Order: sequence, then structure tokens, then C-alpha cells
Amino acid sequence: MSRTDTFDLVVIGTGVAATTAAWKCHAAGWSVAIVDSRPFGGTCALRGCDPKKVLVGAAEIIDWNRRLKSKGISYSNAPEIAWQDLIKFKRSFTEPVPKQREEQFSKAGITAIHGIAKFVSDRTLEVGKHHLLAGSHILIATGAEPAKLNIPGEENIIKSDEFMELNELPPKIVFVGGGYISFEFAHVAARAGAKVTILHRGTRPLNNFDPYLVDMLLKKTRDVGIEVILRTRVDSIESRKDDSNSGGTDYKVYYSGTENNKVSTVDANIIVHGAGRAPALDDLNLEGAGIQGDSKGVKVNEYLQSISNPSVYAADMLQEMLQLPVV
Repeated sequence: MSRTDTFDLVVIGTGVAATTAAWKCHAAGWSVAIVDSRPFGGTCALRGCDPKKVLVGAAEIIDWNRRLKSKGISYSNAPEIAWQDLIKFKRSFTEPVPKQREEQFSKAGITAIHGIAKFVSDRTLEVGKHHLLAGSHILIATGAEPAKLNIPGEENIIKSDEFMELNELPPKIVFVGGGYISFEFAHVAARAGAKVTILHRGTRPLNNFDPYLVDMLLKKTRDVGIEVILRTRVDSIESRKDDSNSGGTDYKVYYSGTENNKVSTVDANIIVHGAGRAPALDDLNLEGAGIQGDSKGVKVNEYLQSISNPSVYAADMLQEMLQLPVV
């Protein structure tokens, strides 16, 4: 027999937006439950902004040393990134977060639940097989995930959070897509000694950024030895792990020009997804709650309220979350 718990607000996700809503509504006297299938803390604290800054900080030190040599800075042995130590240092920030976040929820009286949430009606979620959460209001704050590429061998591509968990940095790395994630991690990897290639479909990367600054970034990226190939699409990825003639690389990436269809290849030890992200909604069964959505996420009004289910809200950013009405 299933158990049903009822709350004023049920929040799906434990990132910045989710946690902000949970705290604000709990402070207003609401009963609040928060559920997440992944370790508590969300993308920024565990898999994005904060751990990335640790890696970028190390790369910046290497870059400053190289640029200032013979310009007032003298040393006999240039500093290098000790990748294992760097990742260990990064984990000293991220590993305590889930336990700390859960303890904070518990101390505040917010019910924290681990598991995959799925809608079974307009105001009810199922977590596991026998636990139902009914909410007068439900907030979807599940964040985003790498967009599907739909190419043969896609299962061989790792996510950016997996890149930040690598115990060893491999010698040859290919980034699929020329978004900011690719450029940030490509520069980190290059300064740690890896040979890096970025494959991007468009005529220029980072279309939403200032073109002049992007041109400067492209020049600097190529100056540090990163190969950026534009106007190209990735067609397939071939695993070579069992190939004795692979030359020490694990994968061969096949790509073709978007203008001339010329097929080329590049070898890689790992391939990292940097070709955009999509709302992480697949597990939620939005149809079961009558929630309209599309590739951009839940369709909402100016109050971030679902246009088809007024009990449901959806949030992507902290600034938007602050508009969540407490009534």
C-alpha cells in the first residue's frame, strides 16, 4: 500500500533555485518537501560553477606564469598542474555539500527525500514505488542536462561533470560543440598539458556573446595550441579500445564540413559534450499532470506558473525564483 504525504509545497531539485524557494516558503509558514534523485546541492555547488572555479583558478596561475616570464618574473622550473592533487582539492569543496545540505533541511524542518519524482496526477508525485507526495504547489527546478546529439557512438561522450571527476587527464581530448563549457574546460585541459580539439557546427562559436570578444577568444585559444574547427558536424564516434593499432587513443571521431561535406577524423582519449543543454524533464511524466512543455522546458506565464496546470511552477534561475508568490 502506498503512503501519501501532503505539503503546501513540493520542490523537485536541490539547486540554487529549488533551495531558495524551499527556504522562503518554509519561512512563510508553509510545509515543504524537497526531493532529488542526485546528491543534494544542485549543479552550481556540485557539478558546475563552484568546482569549475577551482580548475579555472589553477589554469590561470599557469597562464600568468607563462605570460610574465621574462617580464619581471623569473624562475628556473615552470609550475605545472598536478591533476590528481587538483581534483582532490576540488573534492574538498564538493564532497561535504550533500550532507551539509541535508542537515540544513532537517534542522529547518524541511522534509528531504532522495529519489526520482514522477507526476501521477496534477498535484501528486510518486517517489519510488510506494511513496506519494501531494502538494498544493509544486516547483520544478530540475535544471538542465546535455542535449541529445543522436549520432552513432554518442554513448562514448562524457558530460562536463564527469570531466571534473577524472582522476587522470588523458593526453588527447575532443570537445563536441563550441559553447562556453567547451572553451572553459578546453583552456584548463590545454594548460594541464593535453592536446585539445573543439568541433563546432556554426560559423562562429558563442553566438550570444560580443563578436569582438569572441574573435579575441578564438585567437587566444588557438595561440595556446587548442585546435578549433568551425563549420563542422560530428557524424559518429568509433571506439578503438580493443584495437591494437589505435596508437594509444580510445576513440576516433568522424566529422564533416557543413559546407563541403568533406569527411575528416580526429583521435581522442575522451570526448566531452559541449553542444548545448536541455531541460532535465524526461523522468517527470509531465503529461501525467497536464503540464505543457517543449524543448525549452515547461511553458509558463510571467509568474513562472504553468499555463496548463496552475499548481505547478518552473524555475531556471535564482532571479526568476524570487518572483515565486508566497500566498
